[in-house]
Amino acid sequence: MRPDVAAWFDRRASHVTEWPVERLLDDKGTTTVSVVLPALNEERTIGTIVGRIHRDLVQRAPVVDELVVVDSGSTDATRLVAEDAGATVVRRGQVLDDIPPLPGKGEALWRSLAATTGDVVAFVDSDLSDFTSGFVRGLVGPLLADPTVHLVKATYDRPLRSGETVLPAGGGRVTELVARPLLNVFWPELAGFVQPLSGEYAARRALLERLPFPTGYGVEVGLLVDALGEVGLDGLAQVDLTRRKHRNSSDAALGRMATEITRVVLARLQAEGRAVLTGALCDQLVQFSRDGQGYRVNVTDLTPHERPPVTSLASYTGGSGRLVP
Repeated sequence: MRPDVAAWFDRRASHVTEWPVERLLDDKGTTTVSVVLPALNEERTIGTIVGRIHRDLVQRAPVVDELVVVDSGSTDATRLVAEDAGATVVRRGQVLDDIPPLPGKGEALWRSLAATTGDVVAFVDSDLSDFTSGFVRGLVGPLLADPTVHLVKATYDRPLRSGETVLPAGGGRVTELVARPLLNVFWPELAGFVQPLSGEYAARRALLERLPFPTGYGVEVGLLVDALGEVGLDGLAQVDLTRRKHRNSSDAALGRMATEITRVVLARLQAEGRAVLTGALCDQLVQFSRDGQGYRVNVTDLTPHERPPVTSLASYTGGSGRLVP
């Protein structure tokens, strides 16, 4: 049965304006906060994001204790730009170095737990073009103020640019066509999340350490569903950050994201005993593009990979921030 979404909103939804710096400092106490940005060739935007967090929440007010960029093999100036702006840059292979790295955003987030020490860890995407430090304030605020909140997801309007036309809330196509229908059908408790796939969220380390991490684009839906099982709906919250602008993806790229998300959902249903997969799932996605008068067949390998909870690893040292040279 679907819970009362309106009642959950009243309890667990807030707006970024409710979390000024002064309130965060009053609530913070001895709680430490790490901000993590996964990055791959984001030299154009990452400097502004890191710089604003460092200026507003490290230098001007000691809200953020660690500001870390986990680089997934950038070939541009991402690492240099991020360091100049005030971040500690960690290459993906520098942490949990006994485990060969895999590609994917989820891989970077999973490894970041071994590169940071904060009691609260906030994740922020590196391709945002209208970022303010309010993103971080809103995400960590509920966690600092209320010990019964364990994970906070961002919500916002997502503009979609098509040529010279901008649709104010036209983004989030995979959310509306794939993730939201699946969550409403199988986990109606999560129907109140406006942006279940948002790349901006924060959680207590103690929760993140207990969760498996899909290595690709399915990481957000996987963490949300698994967190629901760990802490229940009232352990989850969302904060309205008003608007998020970033680089929009092509339809082909969105198709690959949708496939990864669907695979993660199927895996969770199977683990919960609500789906029985009688045969192996195909690990390839076939797409098409125009080639002269005909079509070109494009095949992408989408073999799913998932990392176990970091506490299951002998090499995980409990968020000590251990790096290898």
